[in-house]
Amino acid sequence: MGYRIRPEADFTDEFRSAAEEQLTRAITVLEERPEGAHEAIHAFRKSIKRLRSLYRLVSREVPEFQKQENARLRDTARSLSAIRDAAAIVDTARYLQDNARNPEEAEALSRIVSILEARRDWMSEAESGLEQRLHDAAHALREAIAALDDVAFDKSHRKNARMLAKSWRRTAASAREALDACHEDAAAQDFHELRKRTYDYRLYHALLRDLWPSAMKAKRDFAKELVERLGHINDLAVLSDLVEAEPQLFTRNDDLVHLLDAIIFRQQEDRREALLSAETLYGDDPDDEAQRLELLWGSLRN
Repeated sequence: MGYRIRPEADFTDEFRSAAEEQLTRAITVLEERPEGAHEAIHAFRKSIKRLRSLYRLVSREVPEFQKQENARLRDTARSLSAIRDAAAIVDTARYLQDNARNPEEAEALSRIVSILEARRDWMSEAESGLEQRLHDAAHALREAIAALDDVAFDKSHRKNARMLAKSWRRTAASAREALDACHEDAAAQDFHELRKRTYDYRLYHALLRDLWPSAMKAKRDFAKELVERLGHINDLAVLSDLVEAEPQLFTRNDDLVHLLDAIIFRQQEDRREALLSAETLYGDDPDDEAQRLELLWGSLRN
């Protein structure tokens, strides 16, 4: 079926199906690891993010379920975060290398990438009990599948339409607030908050794409690009923090200067472009969007 909720079907069945698909996918990749542990954890975390967005969509209707399962998913993801974070830092350095402004900077960043790759591999080898943690994570996700039997929604199509409209309005309004904060002496956390809300906003366009397929896809694709750019902004801040926390990694001062200069330049550029994109994405009034969604949901009911 895919990550979607069809308006003509039973809402409880659609919700459970969408959630179970993501949980099953995460369990499979953790157990089979076709591309190794690093990629398995990356794919697992993507499914967890989709699930947490799905559960936030219905949080007002089933608050205890959302609170319980969000905590389960959050804690499960954290248990595998250290290795993935080390791999993400490597990806960030490669991003800087790919966008180097001159050959000298590219060469310096190439050496930085090699250092961070060695750090990632060392952390992976030093990580104790990884196999057990992967097993425990898969077990926790099986418990999450079982928990889906306890969640149910009203049979009223109209009531579910109102629930979705309220969640949509809340998400869009929160994103707008986060965007406004990013214009005022913004810290990295402000852009990170905008990224989280945009991630939800993007996934809601995927979940409810049957309401208006062409328009939903266009906005979803635009939001995806913004999420990626906001992700780079966050990752650059993490890399900057690593430089401060582990300066002994970087033995060549010239390379470190190039790295810090590249981080600052790329952060400024990405922030500028992200703000322009976000103003376009969130140009519609949240109340108008929510009302349109509620009307579309009702019109597609068989």
